[in-house]
Formats: sequence, structure tokens, C-alpha cells
Amino acid sequence: MFYFKEVQHDFWKYLCVPHYRKSQKPSSRNRRYRIQENVSCLEGWKENPVEFDSVFNESKYTWSWGSPDILPMFAKGATGDHVYTFCYAPESEDFGAEDAAKLDTWVFDHVKSFFNSSRSNQTLFSALNEEKVVLFLHLLGIDTNGHAHRPNSREYKENIKQVDEGVKEIASLIDNFYGNDGKTAFILTSDHGMTDWGSHGAGHPTETLTPLIVWGAGVNYPQKVTSQFFEDNFLKEWKLENLKRLDVNQADIAPLMASLIGVPFPLNSVGTLPLEYLNSSALFKAESMFTNAVQILEQFKVKMSQKKETTLSFLFTTFKPLSASEQINFLKEIRLYIQQKKYDEAVSLCKTLIDLALEGLSYYHTYDRLFLGLSIAMGFVGWTTYVVLVIIKAHTNLTKAVPTNKKKSTVLFYGFAAAGMIIAFFLLIQTCPWTYYIYCLLPVPVWYAVVKEIPVIEDLARNILSLHIGQSIGFLLVCTLGVEILVFSFFYRSALTVGLLVFAGWPVITQLWLQAKTKAMIWTLLCVLLAIFPLMPVVGREPNIPLVIAAGLLTLLISFFSLASLCKSENKYRDNEDLKVYFYQMFSVALSTYVVSSTHNSLKIKQGLPVMNQIISWMTLVSSPVLLLLSPTFLFERLFSILLSLMSTYLLLSTGYEALFPLALFGLMFVWINMEQEALQHYGLSLKPKLAVFNFTCAVDITQFRQLHLDDIRRSFFFVFFIVTAFFGTGNIASINSFDPASVYCFLTVFSPFMMGGLLLLKVAIPFVLVSCAFEAVQVTTQLSSKSLFLIVLVISDIMALHFFFLVKDYGSWLDIGTSISHYVLVMSLTIFMMVMNGLAQLLTTQRLGLPRRTKHHST
Repeated sequence: MFYFKEVQHDFWKYLCVPHYRKSQKPSSRNRRYRIQENVSCLEGWKENPVEFDSVFNESKYTWSWGSPDILPMFAKGATGDHVYTFCYAPESEDFGAEDAAKLDTWVFDHVKSFFNSSRSNQTLFSALNEEKVVLFLHLLGIDTNGHAHRPNSREYKENIKQVDEGVKEIASLIDNFYGNDGKTAFILTSDHGMTDWGSHGAGHPTETLTPLIVWGAGVNYPQKVTSQFFEDNFLKEWKLENLKRLDVNQADIAPLMASLIGVPFPLNSVGTLPLEYLNSSALFKAESMFTNAVQILEQFKVKMSQKKETTLSFLFTTFKPLSASEQINFLKEIRLYIQQKKYDEAVSLCKTLIDLALEGLSYYHTYDRLFLGLSIAMGFVGWTTYVVLVIIKAHTNLTKAVPTNKKKSTVLFYGFAAAGMIIAFFLLIQTCPWTYYIYCLLPVPVWYAVVKEIPVIEDLARNILSLHIGQSIGFLLVCTLGVEILVFSFFYRSALTVGLLVFAGWPVITQLWLQAKTKAMIWTLLCVLLAIFPLMPVVGREPNIPLVIAAGLLTLLISFFSLASLCKSENKYRDNEDLKVYFYQMFSVALSTYVVSSTHNSLKIKQGLPVMNQIISWMTLVSSPVLLLLSPTFLFERLFSILLSLMSTYLLLSTGYEALFPLALFGLMFVWINMEQEALQHYGLSLKPKLAVFNFTCAVDITQFRQLHLDDIRRSFFFVFFIVTAFFGTGNIASINSFDPASVYCFLTVFSPFMMGGLLLLKVAIPFVLVSCAFEAVQVTTQLSSKSLFLIVLVISDIMALHFFFLVKDYGSWLDIGTSISHYVLVMSLTIFMMVMNGLAQLLTTQRLGLPRRTKHHST
């Protein structure tokens, strides 16, 4: 009935069946509007962050069948006990199941059973024959099959056929139940599409275009056309070029359903009623559009009054296109057109009013954006300036100690205190939210701290002016270019490639290659090798298990060579008993490689996730850090142990080429540690320590003996760049935003958003740990202060955060909005994250678990 050839998207997902009565008129009963702005990000996947009204809530009765993750949302948000849900067990949502189509079969079977039981249940039978009834069928099987097997798979297409037949049977069942009275309307739609590799969340048309098929009572018949133009080719693929296609926004479906069954439009709805779908009189359409316009206008008026109450009257600026007089004029003119039976003119004016009301809603929603944006920007600039001054004063020799003028300091303090009190009073009389106080008052003490250091700024300016102007400008341009490459890398991963290729030429530019040609050559080759990864597709698009197995085997090969090298090296402090730890870790890597291969083969033949593989995966996850802490704390030996432990877990979370990424990254980090020693010697800052016998537990922070050198800024920038490379090198963040569960199949296949999300975050964090541990080695071997490091990183992250603050979006696809926010939050928390990573790196490099050792007895 509705089978489409070569369907490639997650289409057949929602079937709503409103029972329609022609006698119903557009309803616009009075209700109190409340707009909730404070959204808690801590609400769960299955909870509503904002209470909302729905067509189900407005209906007389709603019966729904489907996912336990979706249906309870509507039942919980309903006023009264008239929304009933029937859900299968959460364990049924298994990505590794033999056939996820059983989820849809469950829904169809239970709907049939429901109608059969109603014939012997008079109460249920009577309720079903009431007006304003909605039946909601949530069909998740296709979504699950799309994620697990991809949309071009046989499983996906078979699921399409099953749903197609199921829809046909349910439609026939409902019509028969109501005696073919012609008072039932059917709506078939989906919440999203899907890419060819089984993900969604971005802004591509295959993800954002969804079907809307409506038929039955009150619905217009298909209209034939000779020609129509759309950018996509769906009409041609489906052979529907001769039927008129009517595109709407997803928000428009709610008023369409409400109009079909004659209930009030949901009070939070911002959709516009698509009149072309209705087969009703011109009067009904005009009245419905008028009700729609009034409903959205009411939201606008509530938002305006809320903003007016919290803004001083002389500062409040109304949305001029919809002033009070304009609103009255619109409503009067629309009502007059309806009375004069000029329905087309009334509908046109209603659409204009709706557009203006929605524009006005956005206007008041972002009313304080400029004011708050300037306050936050001032805070950023002031804080960054203050941190730079602290670095210069405490960690360099660029300025001299300047005596403070107590009288000037007192006047300055009272001046800024008065400014803070004025700002606080200004916010208080406007009853602003508490967050406004933070945004507006934070710049006051920050700029007070900056202005207090004016003598230092003057001294610094004199020193800078005494330098060669060309060198100063060149240094500034290099710093600016470096930060901009970091910013661009958040949007274009290829920017990381450019940066790594520049890094490859670092030994040549600084003449380091003259004193360490072999190391410089290896550094260049590894930079070029790592530069390839950002150019490759985002992980998760095309699973390639042979590459994961190859990464495991390569790790074992590297391990054998490393162990051979350790055995040959002469280190009187090394105990040969410690080498056993590495053999255990290598066995863990080999076991992980086997589990990945075995698990994906089992899933491929529809046998699900083997229990033994699942147990081994979780045991590996738990035991890896323990084995790591049993290894010696000599620099290279501990770093080698860290690689093996992390790789055994990372392999279990890999699906393709990304399994090779930690190996390339660690290789570069290993050479970086050596290159930094050469750099120290090159600039004459320190004697070259013997890294082969360097022990993390013997490292002492001797910052007091060395001030910051200009090269330390480069060193800190390298660290930040490698952290960003670890984050975006394989595009792992896209996998999280696109809900691709394939990476966690060795651990679980039953849908569990928090567990899956936690494992994916662990996968993203593993390269971070490698970089942080390597930099811990750089830090202690180059005598670089932890405090000065974090201050430099703080300056870099604040400059980047200011970029991302102005790039945050509140419109677009899930991925566009989520990514813009996550970029800002990521950079804002970069310093705290660095501190956490530094603490973890210190733990992993310096701590060692002591086990009782066997005592050797010698007989005489």
C-alpha cells in the first residue's frame, strides 16, 4: 500500500490515528499561557526538560503503543488520566538482536489485541466511540535496524515491507471497527531521516526531510499537477511527479491534528496549520487559521509582558510591527474579512500575523542578547588581560617590581565598588534572574585587578617598544595564526592537517635538525602520518573491522620490539620480574582483538552479542588501569604500559581506522618528549637528562630555578594543539552527536543512552590521556612549571572561547546547535579539563601498586 522502492531513510516511524467528527469546530478556549525558559540540562533522556502541551493532552482519550523511551513523555505531561501507554520492555531495544522489526510487530499485535478486547469490554468500547480520540503507534523497529544494519541493508528493507503491511492491516482494522463511518483520519510521519551509514542529527536533507502522508476524514484528496520543482529527487524516485507535494514544518503537524479532531491547538505550539491538507469549507479554514493566529499571538503577548515586567519602562523597546494597536487592527480586519466571506484575504492576513508573532517571540526571547553579550565579552577580555599580567609578573623577567600607591589603590577600589553597586541596583529594580548578576558583575573585580596593574602595563609597554618592531609584529602574527588554526579545526578537521604539516617543519625552521637529524626525521614522518587522519571520513560511517584487527596486531608487533629493546638495555634499577606485567598487557590486547572480531562476526550472522565476549570486554575495561599501575615508573616503560592498557580498551570501542589513531599519536608523543630535550639544549636552558633512566617518582618541580622562556609558549601551544587533535583527529565527537551505537557493541547492544554515551565519552577521552601523560613527561623533564603552563593554556583557551561565544547557535539542526554549544563549553572548560587530565596523568605516571614478591631462597 505504501511501499516505496529503494527507500533509504528512517521513514515509517509514527502512525497517529485521530478519530474525526465533522461537527467539530475550531476550538480556542481560554487558557493561561506560561512560557518556561529555565531548562535544566540535567534532565534525563526520557524526561521532558520543559513541560509542554500536546494534542494528546488536548484529546478526550489517547491510546499509545511503542517505545518506553518516548510514550511516557506524553503521559507524564498530560493533565488528567486520559493518555494511556503500552510499552515493550526496554531490553527489547537491542541493536544486536536477530531482527529489530519485532518491535513494530509487537505494536501491531497489541493494537489488534486491544481492539479485539474492546468488544467484550463495554467501558473501553464506549470510550473508543467518543469524539476527539487519538491512537498513537510508535514504530521504532526501522530506526533500530537503520542504526544497526544501515538503511541499504536487507534487514532495513524487509522491515519497511513489514511496516507497510502492518499499516494496511491496522487502517483496515480501524475502519471495520467503526463500521466504515468515514470519520477517522490517518497521519503517517517520522521525526527524522537517516544517512546511508545509519546516523542522524546533522543538517543534511536525508536527515531532515521526512514524509507526511495524511488520508481519511477531513483530508484533501491528492491534486494532480503537470510540473513542480524540488531540489531533491524523491518524487522522481517514488514516481509521484504528477501528484502535488505539500511540504510543511514538523511543528505544523500538531495544529493539523488538532484541527482534524476539533480540539484546541496545544498552547506551546508554534506551528502553522497547513490548510492545503484539509478538505473542509472555506469558513472552517478561515476560522481555524484565525484560531491558530490568536493562539500564537497569545504566546507573543505573554513573552512581551514577561520582558516588560523585568525592564525599566524608559529602556523597554517594543516589537514595533506588533504594537498593541497593530494587534487590534489585525484581529479586527481578519474578523471583518470572515464576516464579509472574504476567506482568502482572512487566511492571508492570519498567516502574516502568525509570521510576525513568531518573529516577535524570537525578538523578545533574544531581547537581552546584546547587553549580556557585551558584559560577557568584557569579562573575557579583562580576565585574559589579567592572566597575561600575572604570567609576566610572576614567571618572567620582563618587568621590574613597582611600589604600589596606597592612596590611588583606595580610590580605585571605592570607584569600582560603587560601579558594582550601581550595576547590582540596576539589575535589582528590574527583577533580573540571578544569572544576570554573574554576567554583569564579574567584569567589575576583573577589570579592577587589571587597572591596579597599570604601572606593570606601562613598564611592559616600554620593554616591548624597545624591541625590534618586526620581531614583535612577527611574533604576534604567529600567535594569532596559531589560535585561528585551533578555532578553524573545530569546524574543519583539515585545519589540523595544516597545523601538523607546519609542525613537521619545526625542526628545520628552528635548526634543531642539525643536532638531532634522526629524531627530526622521525618527527617529520610521524607528523605527516598523523596529518592523514583528519582528512579521513568521520568514524562510524563505514565499519572496517579488519583495520581494527590490524591495529591490534600492529600493537602486539610494536610491543615485541619494545620488550626486546628493554631486555637489551642496561638499567641497573630495573627488575626483570616487572617484564611479566607487559606480557599480561599484551595478552589483554590480543584478547581484545579477538573479542572485536568475534563479536562483529556474531552480530553479522544475527546471533547477538556473545555473553563471554561481553564479560571479557567489561573485565578488560576494569583490569586495564590496574595492570598499568603494576608497571615500573621509569619514563619510557610507564608510557609504554599506558599505551598497552589504553589500547586494549580502545580496540573494543573501535569500528574502523580510528583504532590506528592512538598508535600514531603515541608515536608522535614519544618523539616529542625527545625533541623537547633537544630544544632545551639548543636554547641553553638546561642540561640534557638521561631519559632512559628517568623515573617519574623522582621528578621534582624546580620552577623556582627557571623562569618562562619564549619557547615555553610554543611548548604550551603544542600541548593544546595535540589535545584538540586528540579530540577531533577521527571526528569522534560527530559519532556522539549522531547517536551511532556501533562502537559499544562489544559491551552492550541493548539501547541504554547513558551507558552508551559514557562508553563513547571514554573512547574520546583515551587519546586525551595519552597526550596528557606525554606532556607530563615533557613538563617534568624540561622543568616547566605546572602553574605557568596552566596560565598559558588559560590565555589560549579564553581567546578561543571568545571566538566560540559569538558563534553559538540557537537555530538549525541538532548537530549544528549542539556542536556550537559543545565547542563553547569545551573551550571554556579546557583549563579545568587540563587540570583533571594533569592530575590523572600524574596518577598514572607516578603511582605504583605494590604486590608481594616471591622471596628467593639459596641453599648452601
